[in-house]
Amino acid sequence: MPEGLAFDEFASSRAQRLFQTAYLMCGDYHQAQDLVQTALSRLYPVWGRLTRREETVSLDAYARKVLLNCYISHRRLRRSGEVAVGDLPDRAPQGPGEDGNAALRVTLLEALSRLPPRNRAAVVLRYLEDYSLEEVADAMDTTVSAVKSLSFRSLTTLRQILGPERALLLQD
Repeated sequence: MPEGLAFDEFASSRAQRLFQTAYLMCGDYHQAQDLVQTALSRLYPVWGRLTRREETVSLDAYARKVLLNCYISHRRLRRSGEVAVGDLPDRAPQGPGEDGNAALRVTLLEALSRLPPRNRAAVVLRYLEDYSLEEVADAMDTTVSAVKSLSFRSLTTLRQILGPERALLLQD
C-alpha cells in the first residue's frame, strides 16, 4: 500500500470488491450498499492512524474486517424498514452472458441466505474470498478451530439444502 494513500482513492478503488463481499454475506443489493457505506464511514475517522502506523497494516483486510463487523452488528440488531408487498415488479431483461449462470447464482445465494450470519460470513470469506483459515479467524475475532467448525457445519447444511442436484449445479 503506498504511504499517504488518500481515503477517497482507497474507497473508490475498493468499493466494488467490498460490495461483492457484502452482497455474498447478506444476499440483498441495497443492504450490501448500506453495509459498504457504513464500513467506509467507520474507516474514515481512523484513516490517518491506519496509514501512519509503523507496522504493516493491510488496509484491505482491515476494511473487510470492519465490513464483517457491520454485517454481524446489523444482523444482531435485526432492524428492518422493509415492507412486504404482494406483487413483485417485472424483472429487468438479462444481459449478455448472464443466462447460463443466473440460475446457479440465484440457487447458491438462496442456499447461503439460509445460513446463520456467522456461518455465512465464514463460508463467504473462506471459500468465495479465498481467505486462509487464519485470515478468517482474525477477521471474525475467533480461533482457527472455531472457523473449521463453522465451515464444516455450514458446508454440511449447504449440501442438505442443495440436495442431490448440487452436482448438476456445479458442472461446467
